[in-house]
Amino acid sequence: MSYLVVLVLDNPDLCHNVLETWEATGVRGITILESTGVGRVRKAGLRDDIPLMPNLSELFKSSETHHRTLFSVVESAEQAESLKAATEKITGDLSQQNTGMMFVVELYKVFGASKA
Repeated sequence: MSYLVVLVLDNPDLCHNVLETWEATGVRGITILESTGVGRVRKAGLRDDIPLMPNLSELFKSSETHHRTLFSVVESAEQAESLKAATEKITGDLSQQNTGMMFVVELYKVFGASKA
């Protein structure tokens, strides 16, 4: 069985360390996205009438703080748990505010991912 591990990292300055840690656990094929949440956009005071699906290019041009969203497919639940433990050594307890959010989804099938 394969699992999708997704981490929304609150502090983008920690991204490099998290990536190195994930790679050290044997994870391959990590994808990184710059992201932000609607709550953070509203808190920045850009607009209080922001639409549900804002134009992302306009949001990313602003001076607000962004997240980094990392995701990877792993081969076992144990590897997903190892990623959580390794991540929390860098971010602190993910149940605390301003650290991030991580979730794991069991995948039915994976296509196009190399096992090398």
